Amino acid sequence: MTPMRSSTPFPPAAGARIISLGDYQPANVVTNDDLAARVETSDEWIRSRVGIISRRYAGPDESVADMAFVASGKALAGSGLSPADIDLVIVATCSAEVAIPNTSAVVAHRLGIAAPGAYDVNAACAGFCYAMANASDAIRAGTARYVLVIGAEKMTAWIDPHDRSTCIIFADGAGAAVVGPVADGEPPGIGPVAWGSAGDLASKIAIPNRRSYMYQEGQAVFRWATTTMHPIAAQACERAGVDVSDLTAFVPHQANLRIIEAIARRLGVPRERLADDIVHAGNTSSASIPMALSRMAERGEAKSGSPALLLGFGAGMCYAAQVVTVP
Repeated sequence: MTPMRSSTPFPPAAGARIISLGDYQPANVVTNDDLAARVETSDEWIRSRVGIISRRYAGPDESVADMAFVASGKALAGSGLSPADIDLVIVATCSAEVAIPNTSAVVAHRLGIAAPGAYDVNAACAGFCYAMANASDAIRAGTARYVLVIGAEKMTAWIDPHDRSTCIIFADGAGAAVVGPVADGEPPGIGPVAWGSAGDLASKIAIPNRRSYMYQEGQAVFRWATTTMHPIAAQACERAGVDVSDLTAFVPHQANLRIIEAIARRLGVPRERLADDIVHAGNTSSASIPMALSRMAERGEAKSGSPALLLGFGAGMCYAAQVVTVP
């Protein structure tokens, strides 16, 4: 039987920071031409509407937990910590195969993390930002010292492969971050969250029942995102005391290239600082932000120690934003 973890509280921290990142994409690359072979579309149509050139699909035996395990294993390896150091595991997902058991406890066990707190968060495409806010608060309150935050999705399990409005957009993958306390005297590395929801619009993206595929009203979602998200992003910068001009990167949920470019323009972020992982990753819901941030950091496009703005938005309609320091 797994031993119980000590209930001794940790000292409250002045703030939290991202220590390391990891990401994972399945091996199966699906191009626009591949999709055009089964639905009425074309490479040019997809590129002009959503900006995607290719995306990755998980295999039939590859689960949300499998992808989360790989991404979080990379993040844990890069942190310099051991599994025993992790006190809490949070998985953001809206596409788990089953509701019980939760994905977080399964992934924690596979990583060799003994008896951590473990729970899943479903805020759809805003889920990683919600989970990051929870991790930061737990560390500041002293209920955890090190937290593993994961966004992982197998969206293709919930998409009708013949529905052009969704099958050209959604894909699979995972991203993860190890979060810990800042050193004494250092400023917080995860800023205050600006979040909320628009439940009156919840039906615009939905899975009606257990036997249904996901659907979305694309035009309604486009209008909502391009008109209401840039003030949320600006609010997160204001709460963190960071000017938009000082951002090394803007990492929004990779919903649609036209959407994120429009938000960046309204926010005043130069195109070269905008994450555009969607071009070759598609829309991976809660996995899209950690995947994109991990790659920008790995390529040196997001400078270590500099501020980056995260913005999640999607089904619910939930949204959240915060400024983080790039590890």
